Amino acid sequence: MEEAKRDEEESKQQQIWSWGAGTEGQLGTGKLEDEYLPQLLHLPFLSSAGSISTLACGGAHAIALTSVGKVFTWGRGTTGQLGHGEMLNSLHPKPVSSLQSYVITHVSAGWSHSGFVSDTGLLFTCGDGSFGQLGLGDYRSQSTPVKVDYFANNFVNQIACGMRHSLVLLKGNQVYGFGSGKRGQLGISRDKIKSVNLPQVTCGLEDVQIVSISANGDHSAAISADGHLYTWGRGFSGAADANLPQLSLSSLRCTKAALGWNHGLLLTGDDEVLMLGGNYHGGLCDLEKMSAVKHRSDSSRATLNEVIGLDGVKVVKIAAGAEHSALVTGKWMEQ
Repeated sequence: MEEAKRDEEESKQQQIWSWGAGTEGQLGTGKLEDEYLPQLLHLPFLSSAGSISTLACGGAHAIALTSVGKVFTWGRGTTGQLGHGEMLNSLHPKPVSSLQSYVITHVSAGWSHSGFVSDTGLLFTCGDGSFGQLGLGDYRSQSTPVKVDYFANNFVNQIACGMRHSLVLLKGNQVYGFGSGKRGQLGISRDKIKSVNLPQVTCGLEDVQIVSISANGDHSAAISADGHLYTWGRGFSGAADANLPQLSLSSLRCTKAALGWNHGLLLTGDDEVLMLGGNYHGGLCDLEKMSAVKHRSDSSRATLNEVIGLDGVKVVKIAAGAEHSALVTGKWMEQ
């Protein structure tokens, strides 16, 4: 009872802001306009649906997951990625009504598709299916979330949606991939795979205890229980593609990973933020300070750069967009 009261009070105090590209309604402001400053969203559903626990941003759509397991989506919906039963854009957050009878615990937004995991381990997908990224055994798009029957006898923990592919992590630590595989991002074969429309086991991780997965663009990544980072798919900074998971920097211990189109962010157990990949748009740091960046590499295919300017700051969350980065800090650490 006390927990419910706290959650209700938190939802009343919570505010959600958005900014950036908005010409397809992805800001949730009710306007088809870009915004250069953060805009406060009007979200009347918060009072009854709990506070927002997760926000996921896709190519031009967004997903909000509340603390009581309800899902709201908005933005571009032309391939069904909003799950509203129609292939139309939505300028305001709307509930995904077909999921109302489930408690959703995990969501992911890809370029034009979406994934939802329930507290009972069920997986639902919707949106663009032209590369098989919905895992439904065909190449059709879906405007309403459809249960992925392939995992009917398994418990799904997480889904990660990339540009045209998806990864799934099961309760037993096994990783699956489906969708486009032309850059090796599925990790299911040593050979190039154009696409698959049913989940297949990602090779090389069967004996590794994986705790989290990430996908964006044509990249895939996983972190093990002991903090090891595995990457596969399109190579960063001109490196060769990897058709199977590769252990990156065996000496590194990671707690979180976030992937963009051309770069990735890593949060280490020492609260350092490292970047994998290029700095084409300043995603790494101030270009004038590049000489101060510390480079790390070993015999693996990865080279990491330490993001400077964060000394004394405790970073608690990281996020990577197509060509930009963001992070959330906690309290300042003692010097």
